[in-house]
Amino acid sequence: MVTFREAVEARDLDAIEAMLADGVVFRSPIVFKPYAGKAYTSAFLRAVLEVFEGFHYVREIGDANGLDHVLVFEATVEGLTLTGCDVLQYDAEGKITDFMVLVRPLRATQGFQRQMAAKIDQIEAQAEAAMKAGR
Repeated sequence: MVTFREAVEARDLDAIEAMLADGVVFRSPIVFKPYAGKAYTSAFLRAVLEVFEGFHYVREIGDANGLDHVLVFEATVEGLTLTGCDVLQYDAEGKITDFMVLVRPLRATQGFQRQMAAKIDQIEAQAEAAMKAGR
């Protein structure tokens, strides 16, 4: 079985989507509200992989029961180095139920927000299309 980290590093969007629970909640530093559902989470992750340059994980932290996991990453946005972490919570079946992204420093985060804001209509349209298609 491929881990989430391996799927992201391979940019295997189908494998990433397969690891998400149907009701996964996605919490992003660039939008005010959390988004619920696999379709929205997948659409956001696709856009993020387009925006981040040189994305790679640098550290992995997990709890003893395997249900909570943190992956620390680095990437470049608008020429600025960004450090962040994906905070993942899994259910008993190994599906991600909560996905929270944290990033720093502020200036790089602002660049990330600008890039993602330009894609928000596309993200929402992709998610709506996926939901209509039953994905």
